[in-house]
Amino acid sequence: MALCFSPVGESLRGRARKFPALVNCTVIDWFHPWPEDALLSVAMKFLTDVEMATDEIRDGIEKFMPYSFKTVNAYSDVILEQERRFVYTTPKSFLELIKLFKVMLGKKEGELVDSKDRYELGVVKLTETGEIVSKLEEELKIFSVEVEAKKKSADE
Repeated sequence: MALCFSPVGESLRGRARKFPALVNCTVIDWFHPWPEDALLSVAMKFLTDVEMATDEIRDGIEKFMPYSFKTVNAYSDVILEQERRFVYTTPKSFLELIKLFKVMLGKKEGELVDSKDRYELGVVKLTETGEIVSKLEEELKIFSVEVEAKKKSADE
């Protein structure tokens, strides 16, 4: 029988306290870190449905995902040495990194589309306002001529 628990968070610690046999009567098999090419293939698979401007951008993002995950793993060793505190990164946290990227990309795209729509609407309104102002200026010129004529007649 195989039980799989993530070491991240309180769940493993709480279960180990409630059920000490999980620790005493079992063999804990710690998984080794994923190789970088496996991380790259997972990133490529999960980012296939994300629309990107060019293939160069897609390639850069796909290569950055494993790099960032490996960097976090390296700094977790530094934190262990300096702070005597474990920081775990699991395959699930790599998948969460990809999911977070997709969510943030979607939000930013939505914000940019909204900003673009507001900008275009503002340009349309400014154009309409400019046209209305030019019409009012023409009417004002006509009215000013009429006012001057009436003013002369009133003075006479």
